[in-house]
Amino acid sequence: MNTSRAILLKLASVAGFVSMASLIKAASDGVPPGEAVFFRSLFAIPVILLWLKIDGNLRLGLRTKNPLGHLWRGLVGTTAMGLNFSALGLLPLPEVTAIFYAAPILTVIFAAMFLGEQVRAFRLTAVALGMVGVLIILSPRLTAFSAGDVSSAQALGAMFALTAATFAALAKIFVRKLVATEHPATIVFYFSLTATTLSLVTLPFGWVVPSGTQLVFLVLAGIIGGVSQGLLTTAFRHADASMIAPFDYASMLLALTIGYFVFDEVPTGPMLAGAGIVIAAGILIIWRERQLGLDRKKGRQAMTPGGQ
Repeated sequence: MNTSRAILLKLASVAGFVSMASLIKAASDGVPPGEAVFFRSLFAIPVILLWLKIDGNLRLGLRTKNPLGHLWRGLVGTTAMGLNFSALGLLPLPEVTAIFYAAPILTVIFAAMFLGEQVRAFRLTAVALGMVGVLIILSPRLTAFSAGDVSSAQALGAMFALTAATFAALAKIFVRKLVATEHPATIVFYFSLTATTLSLVTLPFGWVVPSGTQLVFLVLAGIIGGVSQGLLTTAFRHADASMIAPFDYASMLLALTIGYFVFDEVPTGPMLAGAGIVIAAGILIIWRERQLGLDRKKGRQAMTPGGQ
């Protein structure tokens, strides 16, 4: 156990994932989401393979006992990623980040529905609190469809972000089933491979030749995403999942900073208030899971933001 190292690795991975999202957002003006998913997934594969090689898990990472399970997890996770990338093109970075915090809250509901986990009053209250926070974030967008083209696009972006969080929560359920027989390294590798392949389905729907700058952004997004996944998985070797999971919410500070200085995005009052409530609910759920001894370590090793 080396808690300090685990926290540093976790924060580095969080910074990497926010940077990846920022690069996707920067390229989103001319590159469709399906194409962005392709680059994000394809250029993560060499990094993941190198990480597995250095880690001595290359053979283990390529061996699977449940190929169909990886396919279903890939389908759900790729959908989450594509919707999240769509939202990044329509909404401020901090707002997408805040809405996506609904994913771990929704996971509690889906775990009860599909895995038979018992969810008692405390966690149900935290879930309800989190959903109130999400509604506060969404509230300025709920009536925007009748307000004009810009507002309608942002309302659509909010729906994309919330649906992405829903699919990401479902992806976590598939991951929890997979870790019963699969190593986290295997789940990480086959998701990137599946996402790369599935993204090609969107090829007939308007892929473009990226400009030089867009190409650099997309390739960097894939590389940084792969590195961040390696950092995240390594972090869980040095501390319990419940110890470092709350540091996920450092992504809001980074998203606010990048949004303000890079994209000229000024956070709104409802967004900040709602994000604070959702973060509080998420931390309560993490604390309660630690009290109950629910080990999510392997599942978190195999997950990335956006369901990746």
